[in-house]
Formats: sequence, structure tokens, C-alpha cells
Amino acid sequence: MKKPMMWSPLALVMAGIALPAAAKAPLTESYQCGVTTPTPIHAIQGDGARSPLVPDGKYSSDKTYAVQGVVTAVTQGLYKGVWIQDPQGDGNPATSDGLFVYLRDAQQLDLAPGDTLCASGKVKEYYGHTQLGVTDGQVAKGAYQGDVLPTAIRVGAEESLYQALERYEGMKVTMDADSELVITRNFGFDYDAFRNNMVLTHQAPLYKPTQLYPALTPGAEALAEKNAQNQLYIETDNKAKDGEIPYFPGLDAEQGYLRIGDRIERLSGVLGYSYGQYRLVATNTITAGDIVHRNDRQAAPKTVTGTDIKVASFNVLNYFTSASAVGGPLNVTCEDQADADANRGCNRGAKTAAEFELQRSKIVNALTAMDADIVGLMEIENNGFAAGSAIDDLVTQLNAQFADPRDHYQFVEPSEAEKNQGAYFGSDAIMVGMIYRPATVALAGNAQAIPMPEQHISGESPDGETKTLDKYQRDSLLQRFMINDQPLSVVVNHFKSKGSGCYEDWVAGEFDSETADLQGRCNEFRVSAAVALRDRLNTVDGDVLILGDLNAYAQEDPVRVLTDYQRTEGQRDILTAAGTEIRGVPMHATGQPVEYGLGYTNLATDWLGDKAYSYSFSGELGALDHALANASLASKVVGVEEWHINSVESTLFEYSRKYTGDLVKSNNAFSSSDHDPVLISLDYPEPVVPVSVTVNNRSILPIVPLLNGQKSPAHAWMKWRSVREFDQRSPLVQSLDLKRDDRITVSVKALGLFPVYCGSAPAEEPMTVKYTGFRCQLTQAL
Repeated sequence: MKKPMMWSPLALVMAGIALPAAAKAPLTESYQCGVTTPTPIHAIQGDGARSPLVPDGKYSSDKTYAVQGVVTAVTQGLYKGVWIQDPQGDGNPATSDGLFVYLRDAQQLDLAPGDTLCASGKVKEYYGHTQLGVTDGQVAKGAYQGDVLPTAIRVGAEESLYQALERYEGMKVTMDADSELVITRNFGFDYDAFRNNMVLTHQAPLYKPTQLYPALTPGAEALAEKNAQNQLYIETDNKAKDGEIPYFPGLDAEQGYLRIGDRIERLSGVLGYSYGQYRLVATNTITAGDIVHRNDRQAAPKTVTGTDIKVASFNVLNYFTSASAVGGPLNVTCEDQADADANRGCNRGAKTAAEFELQRSKIVNALTAMDADIVGLMEIENNGFAAGSAIDDLVTQLNAQFADPRDHYQFVEPSEAEKNQGAYFGSDAIMVGMIYRPATVALAGNAQAIPMPEQHISGESPDGETKTLDKYQRDSLLQRFMINDQPLSVVVNHFKSKGSGCYEDWVAGEFDSETADLQGRCNEFRVSAAVALRDRLNTVDGDVLILGDLNAYAQEDPVRVLTDYQRTEGQRDILTAAGTEIRGVPMHATGQPVEYGLGYTNLATDWLGDKAYSYSFSGELGALDHALANASLASKVVGVEEWHINSVESTLFEYSRKYTGDLVKSNNAFSSSDHDPVLISLDYPEPVVPVSVTVNNRSILPIVPLLNGQKSPAHAWMKWRSVREFDQRSPLVQSLDLKRDDRITVSVKALGLFPVYCGSAPAEEPMTVKYTGFRCQLTQAL
């Protein structure tokens, strides 16, 4: 089994200088096809992960072998050499019929697909890639044989994608519907390779192991291993130009798009292996018709029947207004305007007017389509709440989309006591925020900050190096609303990211690498945040909804602490971070085991299943954006949706021009951020007004009772000495659509002709009416 290896820019450089010196020798004219009887390509490849001609423990054969094959590709970028294939093959699907011939000066032979290539050299296992290294220029061009047709990739029922691809190594291959190869990482910039590429997987996109299983459990470890064996990188020989996909020239933000989960067909290329991954170097182009959208774009979230209130969470991807080209106030971290305009300054968002206008249009269009009554925001600039601030700008532009003032939004502004320096919410360049529709929901009291832990501690790494760690998290924002006389508390959060290390990572030697538990760096610090949030929300009554980017997948420790975790003997403990404090008050000097969770329901996994997702990282899907409800609120949920407008789309269509060249973009909602919005539909019906009206007919005349001038749609007549009762279940009462503080006026029509007024009372008050013959009296119950 081939072992994965890291591919870094340094490794790429090293690959160019650490190749066999013999292969760099100039080509000669002395070698000719037919001089030496060639060894069949399938005999060189064998039916295993290594060539049978290369002794175990070595990377090169002891002997020199001659080969002959038809050229399928000549590459001088990612791989330097010629790809040849036996067009007949040996008929054994377990052995490859193709081979890569390492040849830096292949252009001297003027080779083209269909030509014959003859070469002699040693067989090598170059970091797992079976190839022939030409010896002393022993290579020649032979007769033209015609193009070799590509072989469609097939993955057997009992084999992994890696195992299947080994059978095609070196060959010209293609993919069709039965190949079942789908996008698991969209085309974009790969920081490991420092080039744009894309990754396919077999049958379905990959999921983060800790989205489905708790850390360090057999399930998580098995899925991590399975994911590692289920990837095919799609490359181009030469580094793609910014904003272009060489094998898909029809890339377009509106029509020719790629989404994670799409099946790719008719893409062909030669199959190599380098830096721990199989890589198909594309040799043709495809069109939009070769892309099968299995979960296509959805123009707007679904409309859920029975929804009274819709609440959403949306990470707005560094919505900043402080650049001089935009003109907003500086955020709390800025030294001056030059700092906000600098390439790596305090402004993390758009730096040009054009980029900001695109970003704003995309975000506003997404929010307009979401049409939520309350929205929790993450990654909005912390530059105050005055005119031109990020949150003010967003609300102003959003309201311009709605003609009816009842659809307009306002932002939640913390009280002066909660602000930093009288203007900001917290001390980071970004903050969490909240917007709402006053026509639909009403504020109940001031917004409150829930302070998050800080970490201040020194530690020693396994290498003996000492480091002082000062780490911070953004405060959470809590706002209570009243909805039809019922309270709902919404708390918006943005926990510490996985991108930089904390104390626990430093002392474990994982400060700059993937953590062994696959939960990412600063996991314990996020656990401390979850504990602080848990303890604060235990004091809040009524319905409570936790929203936001917790930077933790569904089965990772911080989410478990907020849901159903219970410490159990014999199982791995969930630990808080060491050296923590909250606003100067010590929290935990050393990591402490968490005893119990908050007990909230993870609405996405509850409604959508374990494979709910809002984010994609490194080719794996998972949910970082959560909506967690306490029991009373969970019973009011009628719908949950993760609107997949961002996580599965290409980053090339985001507002930033970095790495996108002249690509034409769109102001549509797709790629408006890198996180998907999460929408929760809630049932908050208006309270039913209790009604009790009793009508007694003590007259010999038949009468028709009227409530607010309306008669009952059925059985209207009342005979002598009859009694009729009306309550909130009566069709007549329901037709009145009564609200709190409404009144009911009761009258009767004698013989159905002569109106007689009885009286009026508040609708909620029980009342009795007695008609005695041209006289009617209403009595309220005491």
C-alpha cells in the first residue's frame, strides 16, 4: 500500500533537483527501436503496488530493461517525461498497460500522441510511482501507430479507489457515469501544492471523521483511513492561470459551474502518482454537458408550511467597510487608515471598491432570499454601530431590497456597559452581530455579552522550547425577543478557529501540524468556551437558541459539551484548556474534565441526519455552523435547512480577486461566503383568545345571534327556550380572527329581521346573553 506524503512548495522544488543524474544526459541518435527485445509494460507494472522488477527495500531495479509503447502524452511540467502504453495490453485488469518514462528532454524527440517510443533504463519506484529512468540517452522515436483510446476507470465492489487506480497507473484513462467519480474538493487554490487543482472521490463526497464520530473512536479512525484511500487529484501539466480551468474552458459563474458532489464524465488524462496521491493529468477538455449536477443550485431556501418565525445563522466572510475605498470607520484593532489599507493590515476583507461592491451584493442577495426574521452574523467588522460601520452598511443595503417597511431590519446594538471603548463589541477585528425585523419580533431588554475565556500560560514543547501563549476568543451576543407574548433568547457565537495553535497543541508538539485527534488546534480552548456558554445559559429561562460558527464539527468536543455529553468511566474525557480566565477572573489553571453537557438538541443532525454540512475543508464536508435548541424550543421547530450556496461552490467565484485573474464573476448568492447559512423555521402561533359566549332565548320568537355583526355559518336560528354556546373552536368565532384586547359585540335579530343590541365586552371575558322579547341583556361573569 502506498503511503501518503506531504506535497509542499519546497517538495516541488526538491523534486526538480533530486532526480537521477543519468536521466539528464542529452539524447543520442545511437538508440533505435528493435535493438533490444522490449519487456512488456504489464510485466514491469505487475499486479501490486510495486513493480516486481524492483527488489524490496530498493527504489531501482538491478537490471536495465527495454520498453516499447505508444505515446499517450508528453508532459514537461508536473511530470517531466513521456507516457506510453501497450495498445493491446495483456487482458489482465489487475496489471497496468501504461508506464511513465522519465525524460527531461523529451521535446528533442518531437514526440506526439500516437508515436512509438522505445527506451532502455532501470525500473524505479520513485516515491511510489512506477516508472522507467532512461539510461544514457537510450531512447528513440518509432513509427506513428495512432492514438490510444482511454480506458474508463472502474472501482470494484471490494476495493478502494486507491486500489483501483493502482491498476491504471501510467495509463490513459477516462471517466464515465459508471466510474462514479464526483467532486469532493472543488477547483481552487491548493496551498500544499501551491497551484490550482481539484479532487475527485468515488461515489460520494468525503466527510470529516469527527462530523460522524467522536474523536479517537474506532469509527473516526477508520473513516480517516478510508478517506485517505479515496482521492484522485485532477491536475494540469502546467500550472493553471489564475481564474482558469484548462480542462474546462467554459467555467462561468452563472451556468458553467462546478459543485462538490457533481459527477464528472468524459474527462481524460494520464494517471500518475506523486507526493502520496494519485494524479490525473488532464489531456482533453470537457463542457458543461459533461458535469452532472446531482445536487444542483437552489435559488432560495425552501418555504416551510406552518412557519411563523424564521431564524438564521450566516458567516459573512469578513464583511469590512474600513478600507479607504469604502469609507467606513476603523475597527478596534486599526492603528490608522494606512493600517486598514495595508495588504496585511487590520482590514481582513475587501480593499477595493469593486471587491466590496461585489461582496456586498452577494451577501445582500443571499440575505434577501433567506427572508429570515432574526439573523445571527459572524465575521462582520468590529468597527462600531454608527453610520458607515459594517453592520449599519449591511442593514441599510438590505433594507433597500424591501419596499414594505414591515420587512425592514434593525441591528441589535449592545448597551454602553457591554461595549469596548464605548463603540466596539469586543477587541477583535471581527465580531458577532444580530439583525431582526421589528415588525415581526420585539426586543425584550438589552443585548448582553457572554464573555469568552482567554488563555495566558507558558509551556514547553517536546523539543524543549518554551513559549508564552496569549489566546483570545470573541464574546458571544445574547438577545431576548418576544414573539406573540412568548420569549425567545438567541445567542450568536464564533468560537476560536482551528487555524493557530494553543497551549495544549504546543506541549503536544502539534502547534504547526494536524492534531492526532483530528479535532484541529485549540480544541480544549473551544471546550472552555462551550463550558462558559453552558454555565451562562443554565440561568436563562424560556426558549433558547444557540447559533453560530463554533469551529467544531458535530461530534467534536465543544458541540458535545453543548448537547448530550455525559462523562462516563472508561471513555475518553473531554478536557478544558489550561491557564484560562474570563475578564480577569481565573477559570481553570489546569485542564479539567467536563462532567456534563448542556443537553441542547443539534437541530441540523436531528432533522437532516449526521451528514448535515455547512463547510468544506481539505476535501471533506462537515458542519461548523450550528443551531442548538433547548427542549422547549426544539418542540416548536417545523423545519431546518442548510442552504448550500457556499460550501460546495468554487472559491474562484468569491469576491476576492486573489488567484482569480480576469474571471467574470456574478453578484448572485453563490460563493457569497465560505460557510452555508443555516435556517430554522419555528412555529410561534398567535395565542388563541379564550372566548365564552352563552346565548339564552327566553322569547317565543325565533332569533339569530350575531357576534360582531356576523351570524353563525350553520344552524343560525334559535328557537324558544334554546341555549347556544360559542367558544374559540366555534366556526363563527374563528371567522372573527380575534386578537388580544379585541371586543365582542353581541346582538340578535328577532324573526331574523329586527336587530336588538345586547352589549359588548372584552373577547377574553366570559359573557352570558339573555333575550326576553325585544329586550336583550349581556352579563359578564365575575
